[in-house]
This record gives sequence, structure tokens and C-alpha cells, in this order.
Amino acid sequence: MRAALFDRYGPPEVLYEGMVPKPVAGPGEVLVRVHAVSVNGGELHGRAGEIRLVTGLVGRGFPKRVGIDFTGEVAALGSPMSGLAVGDRVWGVLPRTFGSAAEFVAVRPRQLSLAPAGLDLVEAASLPVGTTAITALRDKARLKAGERLLVRGASGGVGSIAVQLGRAYGAHVTGLARAGNLGFVRDLGADEALDYATTGPADLAPFDVVFDSVGTEIGAYRRLLAPGGRMVSISFDTGRMVASLSYILASAVFGSRRVRFFSGNPTHRLFADLARYVETGALRPVVDTVYPLADIAKAHRALESGGVRGKYVVRVV
Repeated sequence: MRAALFDRYGPPEVLYEGMVPKPVAGPGEVLVRVHAVSVNGGELHGRAGEIRLVTGLVGRGFPKRVGIDFTGEVAALGSPMSGLAVGDRVWGVLPRTFGSAAEFVAVRPRQLSLAPAGLDLVEAASLPVGTTAITALRDKARLKAGERLLVRGASGGVGSIAVQLGRAYGAHVTGLARAGNLGFVRDLGADEALDYATTGPADLAPFDVVFDSVGTEIGAYRRLLAPGGRMVSISFDTGRMVASLSYILASAVFGSRRVRFFSGNPTHRLFADLARYVETGALRPVVDTVYPLADIAKAHRALESGGVRGKYVVRVV
């Protein structure tokens, strides 16, 4: 089958479309014919070799693969299971590994759920990362109606969903993004949209919740928290990885303004929650550009260049 591969760590140009063995669905597994995937920040760091301790978990040899999330249809079931049948439209995420940018993936049923009815599967590929935003705002920060929410990276893949969720939860949402994307962020539902290049932490009022998808200046943004405030970071500065993680861990011990960090590993139930948000209109897919699998390097280069509105999606079928 076709898959996105790279034979050495490096810039986006190391990526290419190649051939690998097609997986089979073992007992208790689901074989999914992939329609589309999105490009995620973690893949960029993995491809560049910046988080080798993590990427090493999926094998030390080359070629390595990319792709975290996927949408598609059930191609085969390794054993009979309730709730799924061949031909069902599904979406999901691979567990702490890369490799979904391929024609087929074999996964456990807990790693996926039925995709929302009537939603195009290529557009839907922009949404599985929404499980991260749900976990961050609903489960980790316990965002309440009327609270003030700051979203860093508000125009990006996860940030654009966090803005929509914040609005759905009844919060007052402020989004930080580059100047050219401020109108886009307001259209997503933000009450305020500010240019991060001209608005720093010192220019902002206190917030009840800070959602951080950027990972830099964690201490400065933590100091923006009102008493009882919560900060959730889904990224960290790879150039200062040890210092960033040490600061996050120390915040759990010293002071009341704790920074919460987590690496998403969503379950079937969380994907089902995501589907309900889409079906009720609380969330909508936001796709910047769709690339064919053969142009996977262009998709990575575009994300590295910055300024994305929502998600870059890679069409596989």
C-alpha cells in the first residue's frame, strides 16, 4: 500500500510517498481504509528528529512514517464486534505513534468511533484533534460558563477548535493569533482576537483559564491566571524541553496556579463526544488546504511556515 515515509530526520523534503506492506486486522482489531489525515505539530518535531526519545518508541530503523489521526471506512474486522460493520464511516487516532498517512491502518476499536453522519470524510479529518481540546477545557480545566478563557494559537488546528468549544461552554473567549488571522478567529466565535506580535502577557488582563498550544513563555502566561485559575498546555518549547517540563512539574507543587500538560490518547467515548459536538453544531470542520498524499512534504512545509487557518489535510483515497 502507499504511505508517507522518510529515510532520515530532516526538513519536510525528506518525506515521500512509498510502498509498505498492507496491514491485516488481527483478533480484536479493525482495518480502516483511510480517506484522509491531518498534519499535526508533533509530526513536524518527530520528522525533524527533535523528539527522538518519543519517535524511537515506534522502531529505531528507517523508513519511518507520519500521520496521527485519520478518517475512513471499515474495510475488515479481525473478529466479530458489536457497534461496527464493514463499510462504516469512522475517525480515530493512533495510540502514541505515527503511521496513519497510509492507505490502511489496523487499530483497536477503542481508538475510533463512528464519524458524524453527513460530514465529508476529508473535511472531517480536521476534527479528531478536537478530542485534545475537549480533554483540555472540559476535563482538565473544567471551564465554566462566564469564565474568561485565553487561547494561544487560536487560528491553528487545536486552537480553532478550542475557540469554538469555549464559546459553546459559555466562556468569554480571547484568541491570540497573527494579525492576518484575527478576523478568522472572531468568525470562529471569539469575543476578542488579538495580534500576538503586538500583544504580550504584560498587555493582558487576568484569565480564569489559559489554553496554550504554543508552548513558549509558559511562566509569563501562567502569571496571567486569576486566583483559582487553570492553565493547560498541549505543547512545549522543544528547544528548552527539559526546562519547560521541569517548570510544568514544579507548578504542581509550588503555588495554586497549576499548569497542566498532557499528551492526548483519546478513547472511543471521547470520539463519540466529539461527534455529538459536531452534530449539534457546536463544532465545525475548518480546513485550510487539502493536499494529495504525494504532496505530503508540501503539507509539512506549509504548517512549518505558520499562519494556518484550521488544518492542513492530506487526502489519501
